[in-house]
Amino acid sequence: MVFSSHLFLFYFLPLALAGYYLLARASQRMRNLWLVLTGYLFYGWAEPRFLALMFATTTLDWLLSLVIARDRWCFWKVGGPVRCLEPHTANNPASATRKRALLLSVLSNLTALGFFKYFNFGVETWNQLAAAFGASSAALQTTMHVVLPLGISFYTFQALSYIVDVYRGEAEAMENFVDFSCFVSMFPHLVAGPILKFSFLAEQLKSRTLTLDKFVRGGAFFLLGLSKKVLLANPCGQIADAAFDGASRTAFEAWTGAVAYAMQIYFDFSGYSDMAIGLGLLFGFVFARNFNAPYAATSLTDFWRRWHISLSAWLRDYLYIPLGGNRLGEGRACLNVFLTMLLGGLWHGASWNFIVWGVLHGGVLAAERIGRRVFPAVTPPPVVARVFTLGVVLVGWVFFRAASLTEALEYLRAMSRVFPTNSLPEALGGLSQQSYLQAHFILSAAIVCFGRQTWEWTQTLTVPKVLGVLCLGGLAVVALLTQDYNPFIYFIF
Repeated sequence: MVFSSHLFLFYFLPLALAGYYLLARASQRMRNLWLVLTGYLFYGWAEPRFLALMFATTTLDWLLSLVIARDRWCFWKVGGPVRCLEPHTANNPASATRKRALLLSVLSNLTALGFFKYFNFGVETWNQLAAAFGASSAALQTTMHVVLPLGISFYTFQALSYIVDVYRGEAEAMENFVDFSCFVSMFPHLVAGPILKFSFLAEQLKSRTLTLDKFVRGGAFFLLGLSKKVLLANPCGQIADAAFDGASRTAFEAWTGAVAYAMQIYFDFSGYSDMAIGLGLLFGFVFARNFNAPYAATSLTDFWRRWHISLSAWLRDYLYIPLGGNRLGEGRACLNVFLTMLLGGLWHGASWNFIVWGVLHGGVLAAERIGRRVFPAVTPPPVVARVFTLGVVLVGWVFFRAASLTEALEYLRAMSRVFPTNSLPEALGGLSQQSYLQAHFILSAAIVCFGRQTWEWTQTLTVPKVLGVLCLGGLAVVALLTQDYNPFIYFIF
């Protein structure tokens, strides 16, 4: 089930809201239980077989967090006295047990993620290597094809943030299973984020308020996100598909397709994040911001402060810093940045394309860090910096969109060709043959360059703004009912 579907808009969401507000005077735990039930219904609608996996990992993480969080550890022998130890005492069984519990949780989560996400890729890569070295007999013969559970990358990262925060003492373990299950399975952020740290939501899971301001802002967030997805991302996606899936393409078509895909993935994912944030507000939760005009970035470092902010924060807190961060010297810091982005690329997908994408971003981020240290007084003009950053991002998106590494390299070769000026009118004419798509392409580019961010725009909502949002949302719903093309890009991750 996706947010931009008639099933969600006309049936699931009204039912979920009605049940939740009927429980407005009930205990917080009852409302959390309702969110758990609706979350499992939402998640299992298309693939109910994966409900058992999510329930099993949730249960194991909850039990292990209680093991980690115990204040005292008591041991006894038959017929002997009970002996209790403090968990943080050095070199005692309690401390070792906490570490084993942490390790078991991390390994179980990563094993599940690794198996479902990388099994097929691993088998294919091994067989390709075996064929390349003339060792066909070493190829793995398997008829099993593993299906990727929806959203496993997102809810796994959230669960890992919880168990690590509890171990570090940065968050208290949830004693009630329903409350913790609500954190994992709450449908607004279940399948595509934002990836919220447990410490950010811990108090809200225990106590939150339902107010008219939250409800109105949440509705505005949701309708604006839906409009981004339906009215902007989907038409841009059709242009991108035509360019990337074509048998041959000119330089103009290649660049048009790359820019269209850049706008598609931005409006698709930021639109989803807006809808998730809006749904959270409708249920009384305040989620963290996930986008902040990323294409206005003047460096790739700045880009990652603006794009998928929750993932950037997660990679920093649970990967970059544990690797050593910048505490071990500048050279090690550059290596840590590179490794973090390489693993971030692998998180996005089991493909050499995503590995190359991670290497590209990691290499440029490390180079920027070295450049700032070696030439601290050199600052490129903002326009130059922005164009360069956008160029790196566009090249990276080619690897994101192309079906294979070979196709990505071929696409980049098309982009690198010199475009003859005498063929520009013909190329523009070809694009204008689909005036509907051309209008949306231009509108999307204008909003990227000059539009305000949803986060700021909804801070103050006036009556004209609310009426405008309602009209825009209605237009998006009407358009949705006429569209056959409606993918969510990040659902495949």
